[in-house]
Amino acid sequence: MNGPNFPGLVPIHIPGKEPLPPGVSEEERDAFDQMRKTEKFMTMASETCAFKTVLAGGGGLAIGAFFSLMSSSFAYEDPLLRERTQAGMKTHQKASAMFKEMGKGMWTTGKSFGKVGALFAGIECIIESYRAKNDIYNSVSAGFVAGGILARNSGPRAVLGGGLAFAAFSAVIDLAFIRREPPEED
Repeated sequence: MNGPNFPGLVPIHIPGKEPLPPGVSEEERDAFDQMRKTEKFMTMASETCAFKTVLAGGGGLAIGAFFSLMSSSFAYEDPLLRERTQAGMKTHQKASAMFKEMGKGMWTTGKSFGKVGALFAGIECIIESYRAKNDIYNSVSAGFVAGGILARNSGPRAVLGGGLAFAAFSAVIDLAFIRREPPEED
């Protein structure tokens, strides 16, 4: 029935006897099937909210640590400050103290960036899963909620302000850098 008269029909094959792609022999069918199962599993796992949250948190940690490393290079420019804080220390002690301070700063800043990234990505993924849509409203809503959560210890006015500021920032980033395909009309 498949052919020029019925071009839209998909051929039905017995499970395990589907045609193999060119270059794959029948002896390699088991390995090919295992590879497809692994690929399907990895695709499903990478689309989960937990994976996206962990990935955003790790990326935020790395970027925050990098920013702190770059900004810490300016902290040692003042020679008068350096003389007071490092008086009587040997060179290796000065270097050790400097690297410890840089490491603490990198960890602190990286942790903060990681928390913000994980919080935003997790909330956005949950909203996107609930709405079953991928549009700007997900990121703006997630920005509002995340901004409110980040400012929760400063009072209700700060929660509202933080939510609005983060939502506006999310909207600007979304409009400037993310291109989405228009939804298909049925």
